[in-house]
Amino acid sequence: MLSFLYNEIFYKPLLNGLVLLSNAVPFNDIGVAIIILTLIVKAILFPLTHKSVKTQIKIKQIEPEIAKIKNSAANKTKQAEEILGVYRSHGISPYSGFLMLLIQLPILIALYSVFWKGLNFNSDLYSFISVPKNINLNFLGIFDITKKSVIIAFLSSASQFVQIQLSVPPNNNSKKDGKDDFQKIFTNQMKYVMPVIIFFIALKLPAAVSIYWTTMNIFAILHESIVRRKVGASAVLKR
Repeated sequence: MLSFLYNEIFYKPLLNGLVLLSNAVPFNDIGVAIIILTLIVKAILFPLTHKSVKTQIKIKQIEPEIAKIKNSAANKTKQAEEILGVYRSHGISPYSGFLMLLIQLPILIALYSVFWKGLNFNSDLYSFISVPKNINLNFLGIFDITKKSVIIAFLSSASQFVQIQLSVPPNNNSKKDGKDDFQKIFTNQMKYVMPVIIFFIALKLPAAVSIYWTTMNIFAILHESIVRRKVGASAVLKR
């Protein structure tokens, strides 16, 4: 039942959308169609992702307040109540990011599946969608999206690095206890190790998946840069 709902609500609409775009874009370039479809999905999800990004930035901004409460409140129950009070005063729901991820996850998985196995257009098409007469699998006339590409894998890795740098800014906390050291080590691993892992994973996958992943990262970079600038400006005006 769940598999049927997933296919009908998420996978098939996205697959048919990719075929429809492939018929419409110049030279039937499926790589370009992948970029457009990814941007359309990101635009649909924008209200959710926008709220999630704003929440993450605000949580990062109130970290000094949270750290002060953790250092001063000995009672764990009182500590939790005071932290929740700070979240409420700033209009933040600590669970909103997790809820947003749960809502977006089926769509993102379906989108990934379309690019991973959906390049065979002989099945799961609606009756009013026709298979492109000339399927162009060479993105920009250079990269065969059904095969791995070192260049596009590198773009996935590089864009992932920039995206992580934005989403996990430097920790300026001067306190040097074991917990802070562990957090710093984990953050550095996430910043530098994750892009390397992404690069080697992308080398094992068709370039279509890397194009999708790079597009997602670039969208996230631009979105977070704009939101961070606006939230920062708003915070300065409130001082």
